[in-house]
Order: sequence, then C-alpha cells, then structure tokens
Amino acid sequence: MRRLVAAATTNRFAGILTGAVVTGIIQASAVTTVMVVGMVTSGIMTLLQAINVIIGANIGTTVTAWLVAIFPTLNASFGLGLAGVSALVYLFAKHENWKYWGLIFLGLGLIFYGLDLVKTNMEPFSATDGFKNALQAFDVRDAFGSFSPWGMLKCILVGAVATALIQSSSATTAIAVVLVTQRMITFDTAATLVLGMNIGTTVTTWLAAIGAPTNARRAALAHTLFNLIGVLIMAPFFPLVLPIADRTLGISTMDPNGLGFAVAGIHTAFNCVNTLLFLPFTTQFARLISWIIPDSKIHELPRLTVLNPLKLAPVVAVEQARKEVEHMSHRCESLLDDFRKVLLGTSTPELENNIFHAEEELDVLQHEVSEFLGVIMTTNLPSDVANRARMLLRVADEYESVSDEAAALLKQFIRMRKSNMKLSERGRNDLLSLHDMCRDFAATVSEAFRQGKQHAVDLLAHMHPDAAGISARVKEIRKAQMTRMSDHDPTIDPLCVVVVLDVLNIYRRLKEDCLNIGEAMLDEGR
Repeated sequence: MRRLVAAATTNRFAGILTGAVVTGIIQASAVTTVMVVGMVTSGIMTLLQAINVIIGANIGTTVTAWLVAIFPTLNASFGLGLAGVSALVYLFAKHENWKYWGLIFLGLGLIFYGLDLVKTNMEPFSATDGFKNALQAFDVRDAFGSFSPWGMLKCILVGAVATALIQSSSATTAIAVVLVTQRMITFDTAATLVLGMNIGTTVTTWLAAIGAPTNARRAALAHTLFNLIGVLIMAPFFPLVLPIADRTLGISTMDPNGLGFAVAGIHTAFNCVNTLLFLPFTTQFARLISWIIPDSKIHELPRLTVLNPLKLAPVVAVEQARKEVEHMSHRCESLLDDFRKVLLGTSTPELENNIFHAEEELDVLQHEVSEFLGVIMTTNLPSDVANRARMLLRVADEYESVSDEAAALLKQFIRMRKSNMKLSERGRNDLLSLHDMCRDFAATVSEAFRQGKQHAVDLLAHMHPDAAGISARVKEIRKAQMTRMSDHDPTIDPLCVVVVLDVLNIYRRLKEDCLNIGEAMLDEGR
C-alpha cells in the first residue's frame, strides 16, 4: 500500500490509476475514499493527490457490477463454497500473506452469496402486482413513453438515498443489475439510478471527515462535488444518449444477461467520461475546494485526538502517528536551539516561557501518540506495521524525555540567576561546546528518524562513537570543575560548581535519550 501511495504522488494519471486499481481490488470506493481522508489528514497526501485518487476510485468501483454481469449463473453454493475454503485458509495458514489472500477470497465469496440471495429473493416479488406498481412509480418515462424530468429526478434521488443507507455504490449497482436482468425495471431506469448512486456513495467520505481537520473535509467535499457536477452535466444528455444506445445496440431486445452488461457499461462509461471532463482541471478544482473551505482561523485540535484509529487502515493510522512523532522531533531541535541562547546569555522571558510551553506541549503529544498507538496495537497487525508502532512508542517517549531535559536545563540556569551565580568564561565555553555536541547528535538521530529505517543504518553509522565522545566530554568538564575547586581557585563558586555538575548530568541523560532513539530505529524489525 505504501508503494501505491508513493505512485499516486508522482502525477495525476498515476493517482487516478492507483485509485482505480485499489478500489477494483477491494470493490468499495467508500473504503478507498475513507483511506484517502486519513492520508490527507495525516499529511501523507496533498489535497490535489487525494482528488486524483478519488477520481480513480469512482472508476474502480464499477468492477462489482461487471462481476455480476459476467457471472450471472453463479449461485449461493458457489459463494458459500468459496467463502468456506477461504475461511479455512485464513484460519490455518501459517504464512501471513496466505491469511490475507484467504480474507480477500472470503469477502469475494460472500459478495457472490449475498448477490445470489438478492436475485433469488427478488423473483417472488416480480410476480406481485403491488411491487410492480411501486417500481413503475420510479420509471424515468411518463405514460406517453417520453423521458420525464420528474421521473429522472426521482430515480436519481432513490439511487442516492439507497446508496447512502447501504454506503456502497457497488452493492446498489449490483442490485440494479439484478432488477434489470429480471425485467423488474427498465434499462433506462437502471441507468438513471446509477447517477444517483454515484452521489449517495459520497456520504461515507463525509462520515470519515466528521471532526477531522480542514484538509479532510476538503477531500470529502471534492468527492461530493466531483460526482454531483458529473451528474448535473450528464443527466440532461441521458434522454438523447439512451435512445441512441438502444437503437445502436438493441438494448430493449437484449436477453437478461445482455442487460446486465449494459448497466455495468453505463456505470463505467459515466465515471470514465466524468474523469475525462475533470482531468484537465484538477488543479483548478483543488483551488476551488480550498476556496470553499478556507484554512481554519483558529488553532485546530491535534490530529490524533479527532480520529478513531480503528476506522483507518493500520498502515495509515501508524503513518499518522509517525507524522506526529516527526513533529516532536522538530520541536525538540527547536528547544535545544532556544536553550543555546540561554547559555549565551541572550535569552528573554518570552523565550524561556516558550521553552516551558513546548515541554508541556510535547508531554501532551507523547500521551496522545501512546494512546493512539495503544488502540492500534490491540488489533491484528501485520508484523512490519506492529514493529513500526512499537518503535514509534519508544521514540515518542524519548523525545518527550528530551523536552524534559531542555526544561530541566533552563530551571538550573534560572536557579543560578536567582542566587546571583555567574558562570566563568571558561565554564560557559565548556558548556557551549558540550551543548553543540548534544545538539548535533540529536539532529543526526532526528534526521535518521525522518529519513526512515532504509537510511537509518548509514546515518547512524557513527552513533555509538559520537555518544562515547559526548560522555568523554562530560567527564572532562566534570574533572576540570572538581580540579579548580580543589585548587581553591578564587574565581570558582562552590555552589555554582554544584549546579554545573547537575547540568552535566542532564546533558548525559539527554545523550542517552538521543541514543535510545537511534537504537529504537535500528532495532525496528529485528
């Protein structure tokens, strides 16, 4: 899935193809668009990339209708048999990939079983006058055989409402194929129902975007507008196009199987034509969406507090958490940069307050990441995703500790200031050199974290020697301070030496925190 997402970010055609392929495999555009909302929220995808994938998802969702049209004679026994064998594979296979293949075909078998139930149980209704009369109320043609605007509107509304309730345009389209093959509705009615189904399927995306940040709502609006505008453009042409298709292909005289192909074809044709219409204007479309839903003027809640991790694909949820930990890494580097100004004696009350505020913010972030990943890890995760989740838990905890060390350093210098203690020039330079070593070490492990485990080995090749160098420098400064105090250096304040020794202990802990971050990345997957 990560490879598919990477492909989707290259260009609009790759994005559309990704959406079509993923949706064709899982046979649910709603699932794809919900995943896209999660990716946009976590920052994995931009809005423009998400729009491309959503457009492709509308094409991929037509696969189910084609399956029903191509295999009309498949019965419940086949579906249950396929599901049963697949369930055995899932339960008893030792290899993880075989388990996933078992789940895929288990779902496919249940789709065939469910559609056969629909088809079989619809047959008694076909002989019922009341049911026939109810269906005729949604006919697109009037009593004189002409297309009725009101009839078309009713069909579009029925298709939209039914799909919104079921939350799957694939399922409602498959039901429309069953109805038309059993002559319960006309082809024209089934084709118009398809228009409404494309609108109704966008409801699921909005459900996923409730309470989510701005970009997630933009992705949901893009899905809705894309389908709605397509329906508004094409619906007026249906009274012209459908009769031409009838005369050309002889749809009205087709056998039931042929009608199934025709409905599947109109579903695919609608989404392909809609895609071609939007393809040249996706950038402008993204700008329109951003204009309709502008950036929030107030600070939005952290992303992890408003998303249910169980509603996201595991890899998307873990990537979301990784983005938050990456934010923690940037904040910690900024903290160390700010404290260097304190060492130099150029700090301000505002800067010091920002350091304490950032430490509190990172405490909250670490708690949110731990809670979020804790929920994810209660589910059945692939081994690589579980390893990454465990690594993120460790790294988030260590970054929170780094922020604690920065705040502890500041507290020691405030203590010195209140007691009118002053560092000698030599002592200040010693601490500055040590601070720069720790800052560079933190930057190295943070860059390795942001680059990912494939680059971590190279970036962290000198991690242990660097850590040993910091430890040696701490010992040198401690020894120098103790020597100067034992030599009764009049420029040395014994109480100040005690504070410096405390500061050295904090830097030692800071080094250990950064070392633990690097080791967590190198240990991932071992």
